[in-house]
Amino acid sequence: MKVLSPYSDEKTLIDGLVRKDKNAFTYLYDNYSSALFGVINRILQSDEVAEDVLQDAFVKIWKNIDQYNTGKGSLYTWMLNICRNLAIDTLRSKSFRNETQNQNLEDNVYQVDREVDVQPKVDHIGLKEEVLKLKPEQKVLIDLIYFEGYTQDEVSKELQIPLGTVKTRLRAAVNELRRVIK
Repeated sequence: MKVLSPYSDEKTLIDGLVRKDKNAFTYLYDNYSSALFGVINRILQSDEVAEDVLQDAFVKIWKNIDQYNTGKGSLYTWMLNICRNLAIDTLRSKSFRNETQNQNLEDNVYQVDREVDVQPKVDHIGLKEEVLKLKPEQKVLIDLIYFEGYTQDEVSKELQIPLGTVKTRLRAAVNELRRVIK
């Protein structure tokens, strides 16, 4: 029989993090780091740099947990935004651009890293089951944008549908997830 952690409840986890409880932080890292690493690595295309950004992200999460507002979205969404922003900042940084210019052309070819499996950790945070309840066209958008790190423009090109349609379907999917989760 699997024993559930007291931190599997998001409110309890957040309360623990605000109190700077190291067990809460350990739970957070163990259950979210894989999914967040997948998103960061999808943006940066470098395991080594993604690991550094993930570490920076968790430090920022730990230091700024007081800024998290439950009314604006889930803890995962807040952390995902921190990770995405740090990854994009890194991608735009001069040192990162210089580093990538000095690599072989083969190393710079844009390719999706499918070795990072984010699905098991997504199940731990309770979203996988909820996402499976969505309409197929909504589910694919959530999978690509939130779990694989695609931008809306990339999804539009990948699925060959207008950007406006992507935005409309994504908004409907997020609203449906909010409704189902509450």
